[in-house]
Amino acid sequence: MLFRRRNKEALWRRFSGWLWPRSGVTRAWKYLFHRVARMPGSTHNIAAGIASGAAISFTPFLGLHLILGAIIAWMLRGNILASVFGTAVGNPWTFPLIFALTGNVGAFLLGREASDQMPSWDTMWDSPVEYFASIFPPLFVGGIPVAILVWLIFYVSFRGLISGYRESRRRRRDMRRENQKEDAQQ
Repeated sequence: MLFRRRNKEALWRRFSGWLWPRSGVTRAWKYLFHRVARMPGSTHNIAAGIASGAAISFTPFLGLHLILGAIIAWMLRGNILASVFGTAVGNPWTFPLIFALTGNVGAFLLGREASDQMPSWDTMWDSPVEYFASIFPPLFVGGIPVAILVWLIFYVSFRGLISGYRESRRRRRDMRRENQKEDAQQ
C-alpha cells in the first residue's frame, strides 16, 4: 500500500494521536486557519461559515452539529466547508465548559437555580429519558442566546483576520513580482 508506515505504530500511540496532535495543538490550529483563509470565496462567505459552525457547537444537538452548521451557513450564504471547520470549537475538551455555560444561562432564563436542574447520576442510569428531559430544556434555552453571541464574535473576528491575512498575502505576492521584474531588467 502506498504511504503506509514501514513499522506499524502501537495502538496506544495511534489513540494518543487522536487526543493530542503529534505536532502540537498550536500548529494544528495554525494549519486549520491557513486552510480556511485560503479557501475561495469572499471574506463574508468564509467568516459566516466559520461563525455558523462555531455557534451551532453551543447547542445540545451533539450528533447534528455538522449538518446544522452547514444548513445555517447555507441560509446565511456562508461557506459550508468553513462551517465544518467551525464546528471544531465544540470538541471533547470544550463541551464540558460549553454545557456548563449554556446550562447556567438556560437555568437563569428559565428562572431556576443552576444546581436544582441537575438530576442525580442514579436518574441517568435508571431512566435515561427522564434524565435527558430534565437537562435538555436549560441547555437548549441557554444555547440559543449564547450561540447568537458566539456567531457575532466569530463573524467579526474572522472577517477581520481573513481580510488582513489576504491583504498581507497579496502585498507579499506583489513585492515578489516587483523583485522578479527588477531582477529581469538587470
